[in-house]
Amino acid sequence: MSGHSKWATIKRKKEATDAKRSNMYAKLLRAVEVAARDGGGNVEGNMTLASAVDKAKSFSVPNDNIDRAIKRGTGELDDGARYEELSYEGYAPGGVALLIEALTDNRNRTGQEIRHAFTRGGGNLGETGSVAWQFSRKGLVVVDKDLAPDEERLLELALESGAEDLRDSESSWDIVTPPQGLAGVRRALEEARVPVASAELTMLPQAVVPVDGGEAKQVLGLIEALEELDDVQAVYANFDIPEELMASL
Repeated sequence: MSGHSKWATIKRKKEATDAKRSNMYAKLLRAVEVAARDGGGNVEGNMTLASAVDKAKSFSVPNDNIDRAIKRGTGELDDGARYEELSYEGYAPGGVALLIEALTDNRNRTGQEIRHAFTRGGGNLGETGSVAWQFSRKGLVVVDKDLAPDEERLLELALESGAEDLRDSESSWDIVTPPQGLAGVRRALEEARVPVASAELTMLPQAVVPVDGGEAKQVLGLIEALEELDDVQAVYANFDIPEELMASL
């Protein structure tokens, strides 16, 4: 399994108490707004919106803020901003593929900031299509091992509810689903009283690149620099770094 989900888990715990929470709120609400704009404001009928709302709630974004973001997306409220969805591709040190998703009201600014981050971080910004083929859109449900049933029972629950795979991610289990199956798998686990650490739509790599030592620090440094940019919503990568090493870095 890609180390990306391990990194996401470590980062999520950090962000829960991070001083930059207001910046995280803005990013999460922007994702909700654009999902509502593109697919409508009905959470049950808009898979992308449901994922964005669930993620916002997991970071304790107030419901009123989420509701207003949905209304901005559907046109019921107008704040004048119009966000454009962009993606960027490139490589981090060690040949690690990076796929970046951004929402912006100024594509020139966003492009310059991302290019600068790659240059400072020792990476290379690539052409469109250079790495995207290495990733697939999937649903990902993460369950902490210390709160999960035994592997056989969890696998049974996952497959019966429509999941594609159960993967060992050191301290957690990663349940991979088709994009449209994410909500059903999560609901089945919750009904079986299996605590879900996170559930979201993501981009999973088809193969991973082992990274350790100094290169691991460079890779995570570049990813963090990209994630801190206001317009960047998500950074997906195909690295595999041991969880203990990631936590120490």
